[in-house]
Amino acid sequence: MRRLSSAAVCGARCGNLPAGARPNSGPGFCRRLSTEAASNPANTAQVYLSRSHDPLVNLAVEHHLLRTMAPTSTVLLLYVNKPCVVIGRNQNPWLETNLAQLASKGIDLVRRRSGGGTVFHDLGNVNYSVICPTTAFDRDRHAQMVVRALADLNRRARVNERHDIVLDDGGPPLKVSGSAYKVTRLRALHHGTCLLRSPNLELISGLLRSPAGPFIKARGVESVRSKVANLDLDNADFENAVVDQFRAMYGGRCHVHETFGTKDALGIDGVVNAYRETSVEGWLYGQTPQFTLSSHPTKDDARPRPLLPFDKASFSFSFPLPFLSLFQQDLRLRFVARHGKLEQFEIEAKGQHLDGSAILGLALHEVSNWFEPLVQARLDSQLAIDLGAWLDGVLGKRLHQTS
Repeated sequence: MRRLSSAAVCGARCGNLPAGARPNSGPGFCRRLSTEAASNPANTAQVYLSRSHDPLVNLAVEHHLLRTMAPTSTVLLLYVNKPCVVIGRNQNPWLETNLAQLASKGIDLVRRRSGGGTVFHDLGNVNYSVICPTTAFDRDRHAQMVVRALADLNRRARVNERHDIVLDDGGPPLKVSGSAYKVTRLRALHHGTCLLRSPNLELISGLLRSPAGPFIKARGVESVRSKVANLDLDNADFENAVVDQFRAMYGGRCHVHETFGTKDALGIDGVVNAYRETSVEGWLYGQTPQFTLSSHPTKDDARPRPLLPFDKASFSFSFPLPFLSLFQQDLRLRFVARHGKLEQFEIEAKGQHLDGSAILGLALHEVSNWFEPLVQARLDSQLAIDLGAWLDGVLGKRLHQTS
């Protein structure tokens, strides 16, 4: 794998650009992401504009910059992803998302390295990332930078007590930007979203509402859901305003480089390694903290549960009459999963406890049809059909067809 040499780096100083000018408009603008430039302590403030829409590539670039930039430097990275859902480092995909809906719409699911909640990205959503010395880190500092950029574009916004950016337009505050963080010994990362002209606002709620939610008790971080809105701004206008504010914060000495797409980013070893680490299902599902799914109230989770089977008024799919056997037989299911694999599996049917040891260690994300594992657990075949179809709906990656 080649490395880009420092000789290939052709930086333009932000301070020499006219206000509002696109950073890639001037002669000699660099179209490469350089490890040497990022790690050079002389480059105290840098801006990178990614033109890749691959969320895994952009997160890999972000991670590479966090690892390699000079500890005394500050970096701004701006990027736009294709439609995807991004969960936090310690979140549960079965609890945070509707996996079947994501699969049916061809929307990628990605786990990032930072904490925080689940967010939806698309081409109408610009993401900003600031990496700075840990000693200078403050959760609101660069969110306020974005607020000032929005003010330059005649949008009245503020940072709230949760460090989100909300729009004040006379009604209840509407969230337009959320943030997440990763702090290391020498460097700190703050990245956030900004909804500009997303065409998918009506989809977000359904994509981020898990049908398994009423049945899962989880460790880890759960998202806080908020009403969201678009700012009705062009991506380029937002990028320019943020770059201008970043430049103003750091005295105009800002070397600008551009990641000119996926090919350039994947020309750097560190980016490739970070990409490979997060592109496998073992990272996406295998990093899930321990959780318990139970069909009925338990000592540890006394919440009332919806009756089995689910009714059509509550979910986007319905079940034929044979599913009534679930309720009539008083079937009870409880399992514990850790790192996405079954550690305990208990079924009680017709007053008998069945042995689920045969399927312990099963990776949940690898199950395309729950009928077979349930038969291995010695469940009656008709009940295995009924319960398996329900588990396929709440945990699986496919939708049931409505009748």
